[in-house]
Amino acid sequence: MQPQTAAVPDPKYEFKAVSVLALGLGMVGLDRFIINPLFPVMQKELGLGYQDLGLISAALALTWGLASILSGRLTDRVGPARVLVPAMVIFSLLVATTGFATGLVSLLVIRSVMGLAEGAYMPASIVATVNASKPARVGLNVGLQQTAQPLVGLGLGPVIAIGLLKVMPSWHYVFAAVALPGLLLAVVMARVLRDPKRAAPDSREVPKEWRAVLTHRAVLVNTAAMLCYLTCLITLSAFMPNYLTDHIKLSLDQMGMVLTGQGVGSFIGMVAIPALSDRFGRKPMLLIALVTELAALWVLPTIGAEPLKLFAVLFIITFMNSGAVAITVGPLTSAAVPARLAASATGVVVGLGEIVGGALAPAMAGALAHVMGITVIPVIALIATTVGAAIVAFGVREPHLSAHIEETPANTLP
Repeated sequence: MQPQTAAVPDPKYEFKAVSVLALGLGMVGLDRFIINPLFPVMQKELGLGYQDLGLISAALALTWGLASILSGRLTDRVGPARVLVPAMVIFSLLVATTGFATGLVSLLVIRSVMGLAEGAYMPASIVATVNASKPARVGLNVGLQQTAQPLVGLGLGPVIAIGLLKVMPSWHYVFAAVALPGLLLAVVMARVLRDPKRAAPDSREVPKEWRAVLTHRAVLVNTAAMLCYLTCLITLSAFMPNYLTDHIKLSLDQMGMVLTGQGVGSFIGMVAIPALSDRFGRKPMLLIALVTELAALWVLPTIGAEPLKLFAVLFIITFMNSGAVAITVGPLTSAAVPARLAASATGVVVGLGEIVGGALAPAMAGALAHVMGITVIPVIALIATTVGAAIVAFGVREPHLSAHIEETPANTLP
């Protein structure tokens, strides 16, 4: 990891850095979501149920959210590269050790620690992408980097998991196989990434700025909407493999193909919906996306064992959901607060959204699925999206065209 000495952006370094950071986020997505298509096989051997799957997903999301909130300050103090490389090594090793799990307790411990490393990677990778980018390409580069997670994790992950399962002796070896690219990438990242020189933050201003972020109306509204989006996304991604195999009675190959719709939809929607919002406005595009997602969620339970239709519906759901997420954590939040607070505000929206929508919601969904059956999962996603649409309709204000606004009493809750 070299110090960055050049003040003028280097196009060659920009390409290399953004590429390696995108690949890294792709590995984060793969390591996080690879367990979902493997769970139907794992649960038979380990004696796990739907409630256990919810707890496993919740444990990772909880620590992910906590790490996302706290790692921003660490990144400011030591530089993104010094956070990214250790994080990549740690979560790659931990995904390998998932294959040694013997039951629920060991899975919870491994995935919880893994969530700390992956959560630390997220904000640091965004900062590193911004640092490496030419100002005119910051939005494009951050968008391209972010799409790697759903593309690899949700799109290619099921295909990779099922393909490896066919050639490996058991599911235990699949986790070891997907860990190797992450370890190799950590070596490349250590050689490529540079940390720019920056002034140390004034510690006396930190408490005051945190209060400003945590009481800002837009941050509170966006956080509430974010936890609804993630309740839908994480719950569906965690339980859809079992929904397709246990309820719809698809084969593993059919299940893997259908689940790629989630990844492809997320990949395209995360770029397309925010781009359209540049022209038509943030709030109008959020409402259009969420209403369309509601229609697809309403149709989902009526589809039987028809893989192509299931693929199309999951594509639409995640296309719209990921677009809403990208708008909310990106331009909607950053434009609502002063520039100096944009990273802190984004960390709060992402972190608290993960803790509630990504951790508590899957745990509760797993408990409900255990009692009521797996068919309750689309209903939970439908309710969460309905609440999210209501929050946007009545709570979100269209931001000004200027990049950031200064703090005013109107924007801060008493």
